[in-house]
Amino acid sequence: MGFSSALLLLAAAFPATTIEGSWLTDDQKGVVQIAPCGTHMCGRIARVLDKGPNVPATDVNNPDPRLRRQPIVGLQTLWGFTRDGSVWKGGRAYDPKSGQSYRSTLELYPDGALKVTGCVLFLCQSRRWTRIR
Repeated sequence: MGFSSALLLLAAAFPATTIEGSWLTDDQKGVVQIAPCGTHMCGRIARVLDKGPNVPATDVNNPDPRLRRQPIVGLQTLWGFTRDGSVWKGGRAYDPKSGQSYRSTLELYPDGALKVTGCVLFLCQSRRWTRIR
């Protein structure tokens, strides 16, 4: 086994401890790139994988009519997250399908997938995103 093969095995055995990187959304319709933005972590839509005539190219559901012409690719959908142990808290998640934003937390599963949780009042829902290597 070569040195690079050994490194790949180690990387698989020990999942990443950061949320930074490219993530395939749970519905497999988009890729979100998470990276630092100042002292926080933020995410932007890097690619839209959904195809078809009804897939909008702009943020048509934004509650602010002035922002409805923003391109979906490059749109910030996660912002304001700070690390607190193994969880990134204090952030917001924006869903361009509904035009709504939610209080959100981000957490890595033991297998390296990302748990994205959005909450309205006391009701919360989680999604599982997969890291793209």
